[in-house]
Amino acid sequence: MLKINRFLVVSVLTFMLLPLMAQNNTNSPYTRFGYGDLANRSFGAGRAMGGVGYGLRSPKQINPMNPASYSGMDSLTFLFDFGVAGQLYWFNDGVNRQHDLNGNVEYIAMQFPVCRRIALSLGLLPYSHVSYEFGSLREENGVSFTETYSGSGDLSEVYGGVSVELWPKRLAVGANFGFLFGNISHGQAVIMNANEGVDAFNTIRNQELRVRDLKMDFGLQYTQPISKTESVTLGLVYSPKKSLHADSYQYTQAYTSSGSDSETIQSDTIKGKDFDLPNTYGVGLSYMKQNKLTLAADFTYEDWGKMLYFGEKGHFNNRYRIALGGEYIPNYMRKFYFNRISYRVGAHYGNSYLRMNQTEANPEGNSYDEFGVSVGLGLPLIDNRSLVNVSFEYVKKKPDVKVNMIEEDYFRFTVNYTFNELWFFKRKVD
Repeated sequence: MLKINRFLVVSVLTFMLLPLMAQNNTNSPYTRFGYGDLANRSFGAGRAMGGVGYGLRSPKQINPMNPASYSGMDSLTFLFDFGVAGQLYWFNDGVNRQHDLNGNVEYIAMQFPVCRRIALSLGLLPYSHVSYEFGSLREENGVSFTETYSGSGDLSEVYGGVSVELWPKRLAVGANFGFLFGNISHGQAVIMNANEGVDAFNTIRNQELRVRDLKMDFGLQYTQPISKTESVTLGLVYSPKKSLHADSYQYTQAYTSSGSDSETIQSDTIKGKDFDLPNTYGVGLSYMKQNKLTLAADFTYEDWGKMLYFGEKGHFNNRYRIALGGEYIPNYMRKFYFNRISYRVGAHYGNSYLRMNQTEANPEGNSYDEFGVSVGLGLPLIDNRSLVNVSFEYVKKKPDVKVNMIEEDYFRFTVNYTFNELWFFKRKVD
């Protein structure tokens, strides 16, 4: 009965959290371009360790970054994990400064064994986020007007993953089979100055991208024991290029400020435009001393430069990301609580896949680099199996030029709860 009640609690909590997944998770003006801000898909421990995950293989944590990791769990365990995050942003264009605050539920996932060497995972993950609003007062040919840009939406992925341990305690493979979905909207409004006269037309343009398609990720992990308590794990992941099943819509309307006249200039579906996601290659290496120390490093490469967006190449850069992290537990077996806490630290560096400000004089456009540092704690609960993970992350987006570009700094606070239960354990009474 106790396990049934817990299952009901997990189910109800999952359905309560699902609507919150669509809430804003960014305020970056750079999300005006491409698919927006790409999400960090690491959970719990990995998030506080710079976002590593390819080489992590833990029986206590869900790790969708490498689906081969699922079979590392105990054959009697059920895992449920969800995370929430809050961000404080600072923007600086060299003249103006602004700060924003937002937050939402980041992910929901569960994992359970099928048999001793096979495990499954199910979940809902973010892929990208779009949310921005900015504008300025402009003047052209002696006519003044206010031009504003706004956008919202996200892409999310429902996945089901399976992992098989081909060589016990050594070699495992896995795959995630996901359904990518979401809507992204971009809007532009040109509002004429009232002094230009009542016959001056205002213009509103809206563009929407709707994505509904399948997605796959593949992973491999090989673990080499060093001693009874130490091991090294090599992780490899690959996500193949994907031409998305996506529909795009465009709507343009002009109207007078008095509302006396209005005209729909364009309202149609944009046909024959291709939208691609890139090949993703990842390699990770981790060293683990059981219940004491974990060190990990990841490298990710994505060939965005070859991908089509609205049927055209040249909108994106090839992207790379390097992440390093570590975890230390003073003394897992001691009763003193602070000795059983996991202390984590990490850092990452990479570039953006986006190109902006492309002109005839600057066909390559501009972009930005991103670097960040993180710290966190893994707080064991009374059963010493379930965990509350907290992480604090500082990230800076530094543009390659300062003219017409914005520096972003943000501080992110993440909390996730990992429910770890001996779900399939049967007690025997003599």
